Amino acid sequence: MLPRFVGRTGLADAVTVANALLGFLAILVATTDAWAAARLLLLAAILDGLDGVVARWRGGTKVGPYLDSLADVVSFAIAPAVLVYAVAAREWGIVPLESTEPRAIVAFVLPALFVGAAITRLALYTAYDTEDDYTEGVQTTLAATLIGAAILTGITRPDILLVITAAFVYLMLSPLRYPDLLARDALVMGVVHAMAVIAPLLAKRTFPWALLFLGLAYLVFGPWLYWREQFPIPHLVE
Repeated sequence: MLPRFVGRTGLADAVTVANALLGFLAILVATTDAWAAARLLLLAAILDGLDGVVARWRGGTKVGPYLDSLADVVSFAIAPAVLVYAVAAREWGIVPLESTEPRAIVAFVLPALFVGAAITRLALYTAYDTEDDYTEGVQTTLAATLIGAAILTGITRPDILLVITAAFVYLMLSPLRYPDLLARDALVMGVVHAMAVIAPLLAKRTFPWALLFLGLAYLVFGPWLYWREQFPIPHLVE
């Protein structure tokens, strides 16, 4: 008897599952090697974009949108939260379940809130936003990418990472509308993204810094200044 998934899933779904596997690996290594975990996180984000390309090339399946959100819970909700907590625990000498000082509580609570916000945002996206040319709230993939890129640039101060995490807790659930990237911009972002994974130390960490700045530019200016022919600026803000 054939497994239930045979004939019901496709190549794009396999890429999505690979994204989840990379997210799980990032969780496993976060407590011992934040650098490797950040690279795995960015690689998962590449696969998250690639599964859409494969779906358009080979065709998607009915299970695809649900599988994508489930995979993103692992890679872009839990993995970045664990990574931030792991860095804070190492830098501040936090002993899990034993430390009760205020900063230890903050280091636990903010990543936990990040997970809750990301899961909520993914559910809202699957239910309401999948057919639109824009999405409400910062994408979980973008949030995880910026956290991973920040760590690869050498930003490992727990206070900075926790402030970033707190900002994304709000931004992922905010009503701000973010338009989909044009193909040419997505290609540039993808190349920089890939190089940040392949050669993060090249030329004084040029590619992680470039990825961080490109992501921040879209984060800050995307809802207001990102033009596209079929998606004029007046439609971005209610």
